[in-house]
Amino acid sequence: MSKLRSITHPLTPAKVLSFGFALIIIIGTFLLSLAPASADGKPLRLIDAFFTATSATCVTGLAVVDTGTHFSLFGEIVIMALTQTGGLGFMTIGTLIALAFNRRISLRDRLVLQEAMNYNSMEGLLTLIRRVIMYAAVIEGTGALLLAARWSLDMPWYQALYFGIFHSISIFNNGGFDLFGPVHGPFSGLGEYADDPFVNVVVMILIVLGGIGFIVISDLLHYPRTRKLSLHSKVVLSMSAILIFAGALLMLVLEANNPATLKPMNWGDRIMSSFFHSISSRSGGVSTLSMADTEHSTQFLLILLMFIGAAPGSTGGGIKVTVFAILLGAMYSMIRGREDIVFFRRRLSKGSIMRAITQTWLALFLVIFVAMVLSALEDREFLPLLFETTSAFATAGLSLDLTPRLTDVSKVVLCVVMFLGRVGPVTLAYAIAPKAEKELYKYPEGKITIG
Repeated sequence: MSKLRSITHPLTPAKVLSFGFALIIIIGTFLLSLAPASADGKPLRLIDAFFTATSATCVTGLAVVDTGTHFSLFGEIVIMALTQTGGLGFMTIGTLIALAFNRRISLRDRLVLQEAMNYNSMEGLLTLIRRVIMYAAVIEGTGALLLAARWSLDMPWYQALYFGIFHSISIFNNGGFDLFGPVHGPFSGLGEYADDPFVNVVVMILIVLGGIGFIVISDLLHYPRTRKLSLHSKVVLSMSAILIFAGALLMLVLEANNPATLKPMNWGDRIMSSFFHSISSRSGGVSTLSMADTEHSTQFLLILLMFIGAAPGSTGGGIKVTVFAILLGAMYSMIRGREDIVFFRRRLSKGSIMRAITQTWLALFLVIFVAMVLSALEDREFLPLLFETTSAFATAGLSLDLTPRLTDVSKVVLCVVMFLGRVGPVTLAYAIAPKAEKELYKYPEGKITIG
């Protein structure tokens, strides 16, 4: 009887999210493996279709084939649709459709939405969903028009408009896919626009807006009226600013004398490029420099930035900037001999602290373990393998040009990592863990020596 109850028990929000993303990946794999999805009319290998669908749905951007040269218009539209669905979340889009048909949103649907958006309350959740769709449409539409206007100087207007739409969706959702293979060569990315301030600024704004999350965007838009920001928004904005400036400064110092990256540029372009990659590394996935040509110290810096990632409720990945802020706060409080972590005169709950620590350790164990597995499967240096693994987990999409040369087994391993990075290790743990039972007693407190 107990087994029957467990089978018929409703799916939890964590399970719905996990199964939903898995289903979208399966559908995307089928569509991308069809002959019409390839430019040459030959079906893409199933493993490569699976990798591309996973990368698009998990808004990662790692690619085993060049998107612009290999896929047809149909294939590119499939990738664009997967990126949009993966970035905004399938539950968000499903809710929009339901609202459009005046369908009632059940309590269970609201719980799943709350989990998907990393929102603390169900109050005002549907209003937030409407705003998410509106914000995304306005931001992506504006970005598409701006990029199309610039690229119309280099290509026919209809191609520029299509490129603007595709790249605006890809960049805002932190997808990292690009179509410049036929124009500038396979896997060229935005390399031809490294010294173009207009393209750089538009792309950086799209990445930042996609990375800070819709809750923060909503807070900022309502700030002139309310004159206040939530604690979440304050932490996200302050921590993001610190990481952007610190990352740009470190990259400028580390790459200033590298003849393959920043050295040939003037100082203005060096600074712009440093900010671009500091912003993009935390989930954007696009680059104007060859990551394979950067110094090892810079590659490790990018690994750290990718691992931290973007904000909760955003289109980005990583352990999240709020988690990193909590870890820094815990260290500061311990050094100062304080019991509580306090941000902006607000004390954090122990539940938030425990979740942050758990999320960090799960992510760290996952990245290290998978990097070790890949080093056993691939006869390559460890740092590039660690870089690709971190990029996959953080859904960042930056690459040292290693992904297309991986074996099929390694590609499957990275697909699993991308899925875990998008869904979240903690969410997946909730999905597969048995239902927690209330503890009826507590053990006596013990002490161990630390330090």
